[in-house]
Order: sequence, then C-alpha cells, then structure tokens
Amino acid sequence: MVEGKGWREGREQEKWEEERKGKKKKRKGEGERRGRGEEEGGRGGGRAEGRGGGKVEGGGGEASRGGGGGGGGGGGGEGGKAGGGGGPVGRGEGGGRGGSGVGGGSGRGREGKQGEGKGRRGRGSTDLGSRRPVPTSPSPPPFPAAKYPAIKALMRPDPYLKWTVTAMVLAQLLACWLAQGLAWRWLFFWAYAFGGCVNHSLTLAIHDISHNTAFGTGRPSRNRWFAIFANLPVGLPYAASFKKYHVDHHRYLGGDGLDVDVPTYFEGRLFCTPARKLLWLALQPFFYTLRPLCVHPKAMTRMELCNTLVQLAADATIYALWGLKPMVYLLASSLLGLGLHPISGHFVAEHYMFLKGHETYSYYGPLNWITFNVGYHMEHHDFPSIPSCNLPLVRKIAPEYYDHLPQHHSWVKVLWDFVFDDSLGPFARVKRVCKLAENRL
Repeated sequence: MVEGKGWREGREQEKWEEERKGKKKKRKGEGERRGRGEEEGGRGGGRAEGRGGGKVEGGGGEASRGGGGGGGGGGGGEGGKAGGGGGPVGRGEGGGRGGSGVGGGSGRGREGKQGEGKGRRGRGSTDLGSRRPVPTSPSPPPFPAAKYPAIKALMRPDPYLKWTVTAMVLAQLLACWLAQGLAWRWLFFWAYAFGGCVNHSLTLAIHDISHNTAFGTGRPSRNRWFAIFANLPVGLPYAASFKKYHVDHHRYLGGDGLDVDVPTYFEGRLFCTPARKLLWLALQPFFYTLRPLCVHPKAMTRMELCNTLVQLAADATIYALWGLKPMVYLLASSLLGLGLHPISGHFVAEHYMFLKGHETYSYYGPLNWITFNVGYHMEHHDFPSIPSCNLPLVRKIAPEYYDHLPQHHSWVKVLWDFVFDDSLGPFARVKRVCKLAENRL
C-alpha cells in the first residue's frame, strides 16, 4: 500500500479532466452523467457522490466539499471530480490513499459532468520513482519570540510603572495649586512647556496600562482602575474609552471602519494644504476624541461611566478648592500637549506612510524617556504585552528584525515634513477593507 500525495494527485486529476473536457466539447450542455470506475490496490473501492464531494462509502470516511488530501481517501474537485478511497478528505484539491494513485471514481457534479478513467500512473501502479519531487518553498524566518526565548521573559508587569504614574499625578496636582497665583500668560506658557509634557505622557501611560502592564494580565480590574487614576490630571474622561478602541487598533490595524486612528475621508479632503494640515495638527485632541463616535460608535460601558463620574468629581473638587485657574491649567495642558507639540509628532510618525510599503515606524530618540518608549512602535506592535520599559531590550535581543527597517530620528522633523510635503497628509495611511466592518454596515 502506498501513501499518496493528495494535493499533487488532485492536481493531475484536474489536468486529466481538462483534457477530457476538450475532447467532448460537443457534448457540453447535456444533463447529468454518471460513470463508474474502480480503484485497484488501494483502500476499498468506494463511491463518491454529492455535489462537489459528499460522502465516501465503501472505503469509509467522508469527503468535504471540493475533495482534498489528508490521511487517506479519494478526492475530487468541485464540480464532480472524485476519486475512490477511504478515510477523511479535507477541503481543497484531492487524491487519496490507494495503489492507483489518482484512481477512477464516480460522482455527481454540479454541472452534470463526470470523469471516468485511470490515474496518470496507471491502475495498480506503485512506482514512487515516477513521481516528480514535491516543490517546496523556503520556510519564513522565525518570529523573534520563537528565535529568542528571552523575549518571552520580558512579558511581565512593569514594577515601577505604578510608582512613576503616581508621582506624575501628584506633580501635576502640585502644579495646579501653584497655578492659582500665575498670570494668565504665564499659566498658558507653563501649561505648554510643563503641563503639556506631563499630561501627554500620562495619556501614554494609560496606553501602556491598557495592555495590562501595571498589574499583569491576571488583574485586569486593577489595571482599569489605575488607568482611571492616571486620567485625573488630564481633565477629561479618556482612559476607559481608549482601552475599548485601542484593542481594535492592534487587531485591525488600518481597518476601514474599525481602526479609529485612521483619519476620515472628510479630514483627508479638507486638511490638504500646509495651513490646513497645521490646523489639523493643532486640533488633534478633538479629532482623536470625536472620530470614534463617527467611525465606529460603541455602546457606553460601565467602566466608561465610572471613568466619567470619577473625573467629574475630581474636576469639581479642584475647582471648589483652588478656583478656575487650576482647572484651566489642566485642560490647557491636555489640549496644548496633545496638539501642536513636539511630543505629538509620534501621532504622525507611527503609521503614516513616509515611505511606500512601510506603514509602521519606530523612533529611538531621547523623547522616549518622557513618553514611555512609545517610539519603539514596531516592537510594541510585535509584542503588545511587553511593558514599555522592556521594549528597548526587544531591539537589543533581536536587532536583525528592527535595525534595517526605516525609522524616524526627530518627531519635530516628522511634523515639519507632514505639513510641507504634498505627498503627506491625513490620506497618507494604509487602509484595509475588513469583512467585519462590512457586515456591521
């Protein structure tokens, strides 16, 4: 008994069928035809019937639509090409176990055409030497984690993240208290120079916490509540909604109607000149907040409600204790820091196509020190569960996967190029059509 190569024998059966059809063009259009063939030296005779495959009787087992190779069994193609034999047959091109290799067979096809005849190697032939070698393609390079087990050891909570975030929240609350005696012009200056950096960094800490890197994947509730705590100086509820939508960004990167980081058609058409693109960058916090409501609205969750109530209570407390200026300072820090600010260059640097064929870029400059290593973006998308503090180690362990890729060297230059390069704009993103989004519409 000979183990047949199912996929190759099915391919030969199809070629034989095409030759037979060429000789019988004059009979095209006739009704269903039935033929009979027996397979010698294999596992049982068997009869295949059904539309495009069906059940295999006599030899045992079942054949799925389209036939296919597998452990055994005859296979056929969609449209009634079936070979006898036993055993389970998968979907695809067929062939099976048996001495005749391809084998004959009977079956009823969709188009009423049925093949009958011998396999290419003849009935009962078991000559393996007559087969051509199976074409093989080179296997893809292993993923970094498979090649370097040390990377898996980096997938652990960041023990310092909770303390770093707590210190930043307290520092911003202290700045609020100091803002009471500032003149308005100095208030906005410090909101841009200091508060903008802190609040933008806190939003990136929330990004890190949304991947459960503060307390680990086994304690998701603690991570969510800690993200709400980190949200307090931002002034507006943000953490719970970000968590809800950021999962889609990783799962459907660039997915039209699913990844809400991709600008809308309206943004691309309107903000297409240098002056308009500059305005678009300045208004980035508003678009980032409102875009999900237009692109992929989702029902409000309990955590979002809790986030909103806690944030409103914190804002009301700050206003009651220290007055208007501290609240203006917090909100200005968020709007200015997430708008036209050097740190905001990472919004554009991460996924806008500065080079054709490359949609994700990393940045390894000094601003990573105050942005929780968000610049290591290629590494982050490869390993979302690795905390930001360990992302530089990923590149150090597996440099051959990252060092040769295009990278940015300055977020300020990224913003400059985005504004003044006509080939860049909100449309300079890879957009994919996702069936999930189509089914939702």
